[in-house]
Amino acid sequence: MDNRTTFSQLHYIILITMGWCGGHLYEFKVYGHRIGEPYRDDDGWGGNLVDASKKSLDSLLSDKKGKFVYTYDFGDCWKHAVVVEKYLQKEKNVKYPICIDGKLNCPPEDCGGVWGFYDLLETIKNKKHPEHKEMLEWLGGDYDPEYFDKNTINKTLENLAIKSTKKTAR
Repeated sequence: MDNRTTFSQLHYIILITMGWCGGHLYEFKVYGHRIGEPYRDDDGWGGNLVDASKKSLDSLLSDKKGKFVYTYDFGDCWKHAVVVEKYLQKEKNVKYPICIDGKLNCPPEDCGGVWGFYDLLETIKNKKHPEHKEMLEWLGGDYDPEYFDKNTINKTLENLAIKSTKKTAR
């Protein structure tokens, strides 16, 4: 990620690293700006969003540092504090964006937010729980909260970079 990364691109980078599909609305709150994908609802709530595809990080983080909030899935309300410490020089022969490290498996999408995630972990941990089998089926048969594979994340991020390059080439 560099300072010209749009907030829309950052949204997809976060989705990939979290293992989520992107079927929900999102919003960045950056120094009083609400940034996302503009949409219309009956209350006009989403109408004053700045278009995430037209706003880059450097347009709001001019000092190359900053902290802002990313919210995904307003029902589950996943809030992330995003801290930009500095921008690094790109290395030759490295495809960006890239995940350099991580820890633990991310919560599955649509699990009910933080509290639902903790309930899910308790349910799958307890083989005698009445919903144990049902929850494992919903998860696709297995879920290891300790699992993390940056290589898989980076392969998916590489595909994102290829798609982004093709889109901007038009």
